[in-house]
Amino acid sequence: MSGAAERHIAAFLEMMAAEKGAAANTLDAYRRDLADYLAFIARAGVALTAARKADLSRYLQELSVAGLKPASRARRLSAVRQLYKFLEAEGVVGESPVEGVTAPGKARALPKTLSVDEVDRLIGTAARATQGLSGRDLVRAVRHHCLLEMLYATGMRVSELVSLPRSVLQGDPRLIAIRGKGGRERLVPLNAGARAALARYLALGTAPGDGVAPMLATRHLFPSRAGGGHLTRQRFAQDLKETALAAGIDPERVSPHVLRHAFASHLLDRGADLRSVQSLLGHADISTTEIYTHVLEERLKRLVTEHHPLAKKAP
Repeated sequence: MSGAAERHIAAFLEMMAAEKGAAANTLDAYRRDLADYLAFIARAGVALTAARKADLSRYLQELSVAGLKPASRARRLSAVRQLYKFLEAEGVVGESPVEGVTAPGKARALPKTLSVDEVDRLIGTAARATQGLSGRDLVRAVRHHCLLEMLYATGMRVSELVSLPRSVLQGDPRLIAIRGKGGRERLVPLNAGARAALARYLALGTAPGDGVAPMLATRHLFPSRAGGGHLTRQRFAQDLKETALAAGIDPERVSPHVLRHAFASHLLDRGADLRSVQSLLGHADISTTEIYTHVLEERLKRLVTEHHPLAKKAP
């Protein structure tokens, strides 16, 4: 490391400690990552202040060849980016060579999901749990069954589901309008099972003498005395795990978010296109929905295996 480079690194670390409040272990991590980068450009005969975008790209390539994981490469690039941002602010370099260099993407874990049979068991268990009950116990059981049917039928976020206003009941009963993230609205269809479960739940609030009408006479579709005036997502998640246990499914595998993933995965597996699923899930960007491309890939493999005239021909 040259004397000039050492001074620049020391000034950068001093700034990080004084202005950013970086802890000692954070400063040590920066120091190690920057030392690695400076060793690379020194081998290439390039000064710290003379490096260009191509040098950064070669550095990342070398890290990849060396077997560093994407997260580690991204961390190294972040340290270098912060250094050049500092040098640019200090007037040492005219423009950061890191500008336009993107960090390697982290491998996105495939979403956990359930099979169609497991979802059927969950819904069936919730439906059977409503039998032989009365009063508020019946309302809670019917409400839970309704929530479960609607969640799997629509793929809603759990926060969207539990906070639905009663105004969504206006208009076509086969569709409901959801206000999602960023205030964006979308229409989602309700299948026959969800419509039947919703009708049964709503009927409980109008039956004379059942003692539960006040509980349902609110502006929320799933009211509660909890903060916000509606059922909490935590309560629904807890009830869902109890249903999973009763259905013989590991509760650790089941959550409202897992059912949202199941909705998307099962649609794609049966022929839905990615754009349609994006719209139903309320994703603003198709890249978010692309975590499900593995489902499309498996479906295509299955189509070729089952239908191509030469697929089953012995080699």
